[in-house]
Amino acid sequence: MLLRPDPDRKPRALSSASPGAASRPGKHATAESGQPVRKQTAAESGLWHRLIRIAACVVVGSTLVAIACPVTARWLARAPNLGWVTQADELGLQLAAPLGAAQQPEIVSSAVASGYLNPLRGIPNLVLERIDQGVDFAGSGPVYALGDAVVTNATSDSGGWPGGGWITYQLSDGPDAGLMVYVAEDITPSVQVGEHVTSSTVVGKMFEGSDGIETGWAQPTGVTAESQAAVAGGIGAFGPFPTKVGFNFDELLQSLGVPPAPNAGDPASGLLPSNYPANGG
Repeated sequence: MLLRPDPDRKPRALSSASPGAASRPGKHATAESGQPVRKQTAAESGLWHRLIRIAACVVVGSTLVAIACPVTARWLARAPNLGWVTQADELGLQLAAPLGAAQQPEIVSSAVASGYLNPLRGIPNLVLERIDQGVDFAGSGPVYALGDAVVTNATSDSGGWPGGGWITYQLSDGPDAGLMVYVAEDITPSVQVGEHVTSSTVVGKMFEGSDGIETGWAQPTGVTAESQAAVAGGIGAFGPFPTKVGFNFDELLQSLGVPPAPNAGDPASGLLPSNYPANGG
C-alpha cells in the first residue's frame, strides 16, 4: 500500500553516520578525537577578558615603576636638607647639612676670614660709649679673646685704671699677630699669665661698675695703652679723644660685628704706628 507522507510529522534528523553530517556541526558535534566539543559560556568569556586586562595593567604598571624609580632617586639625591638653615653655632655661622651641602651657598663672615671673633658677643646689655685711648663699653658678662693669643698680664688690682682690672694678651695668629690687646677697668680676670687662649676663651668677667671697660691696643711691653707711646703721639688719659689708635681698634671691632662708637665720626688725634693695620684688621 502506498503511504503518503504525514504533513504534520517532522523529518528525522540525520544520524552521525549519514553522509554530509560532519559538514554541519551541532550541539553534539565531535572533534577528531571523538570527544564532544563544548562551547564557551558568556561568564567564562568575561572572566578571560578580565584576566587579560589585569595582566595588561600589571605590565604597564611595572613599566611605569621602572621609569619612575631612576627619576625619583635622582630627585632625592638633589633634594636639599633644610636642616642646615636652623643649625648655628656660637659664632653665628650656619652649617650645611651633608645632603644639601652641594646646593647651598658657602657662608664666610669677616670674623672667620680674619681669624678673629667679636670679643663682646656674650654681653647682652652692651652699652656703646666713646673712643679714647681704646674703646669704652658698659654692661656685664663674659669678655672673650679676639683670637689665638698668649696672656701677658692678668690682675684685678691695677692702680692705674679705675676698677682695677688689667688684662693683656699678645695675638699669636691672624693678620694682627704680634700685637698686644688690653682689657681694663671693671673686669675680673679669668685667665693667668702664660695661658694660651683662643677666640672661645673668656679672659675676664665684666661687671656693672662706675666705669665699664676699656679695650684696645696695648704697648708691646703690656704696661699701658699704645696711644701713650711717643710713636702714637703720647696721648694719655686726658686726651684729646678719639685717638687714632683707639679709632683703629674700633674699626677692628666693627669688622667683627660691634656697632661703631658714638664718636666714631669725630676727627682723630695722635698717630697710628706703622705696624698697626690701616683699616683695623
